Amino acid sequence: MNTQRWIVLLSFTLALGACASQFSVPPITRSATGEHLPGKIIWHDLLTDTPVRTQVFYTELFGWKFEALPDKGINYMLIRHQGELIGGMIDQNRLPNEKDISQWVVGLSVTNIEEATRTLREAGGAVFTAPTSLGDRGYIAVVADPQGALLALLQTRDGDPLDVKGPPAVGQFLWNELWAEDVAGAEQFYRRLSPYTVEQETLETRDGEVEYRILKTGNKPRAGIRPNPVDGLQPMWVSYLRVADAAQLDAILDNVEPLGGRILVPATARPGGGMVAIIAGPSGAGIALQTWSDDQTLEQQLEKRP
Repeated sequence: MNTQRWIVLLSFTLALGACASQFSVPPITRSATGEHLPGKIIWHDLLTDTPVRTQVFYTELFGWKFEALPDKGINYMLIRHQGELIGGMIDQNRLPNEKDISQWVVGLSVTNIEEATRTLREAGGAVFTAPTSLGDRGYIAVVADPQGALLALLQTRDGDPLDVKGPPAVGQFLWNELWAEDVAGAEQFYRRLSPYTVEQETLETRDGEVEYRILKTGNKPRAGIRPNPVDGLQPMWVSYLRVADAAQLDAILDNVEPLGGRILVPATARPGGGMVAIIAGPSGAGIALQTWSDDQTLEQQLEKRP
């Protein structure tokens, strides 16, 4: 693992460790569900070195609201969309490092965080924050999988967000995808970590065939695994936000650069229909955008992925 990656992991660990030691983080659900959905990605945290500009960026593009905790000295903000908690934000300028470590980090639900971290270690992964109490939220461990992809394991205290019928609201998280160096190896690891079944596909793309794995629990798609498409890029989790249609995607992309962001991958038509793009906010943290039709299921959409 390269030096930059170690700095990223260490800084994120220090941030969450500081948070955990100073306050109780609110639950990620509005009311207790009492149900845990291991294998579901239930949270997203953003590390940013441009917190004010980042707030403006996502508020203007998607209507997100950023909420400071009562103690203004705490380096953590909640992110809401249409009143629902969808993530958190950490100001990396208040962390003890000089490198730019801006990025999104996914939170994966587990039912027994001690057992999950033990499984991860045994498989060759790294645990950077041992299971730590977040008060009302539950327990967190900051880890890297055996190929070095950073994520957090979350064991909620009162239950996970329940699955709902239909797609998430426009501007909410839609899908999560692991860009791996070894797709088969990643599949094997995550099946040890969570009770996944796997659907294997070969997708046709502009660059030829791509091996794709869909991780499911209870026949519900949870995440995808694909070969890393960027040479030299550390294996990583990539999150997608829902965009209603091509017209909205174009409007969003028109505003990305005026708001201080960058377009990393322009709007691209998928072979089976729909559009995708990848952008970065003012801090450089990348996130994907994907059009999503109200009348299509996740399974149908996945069959059309680029």
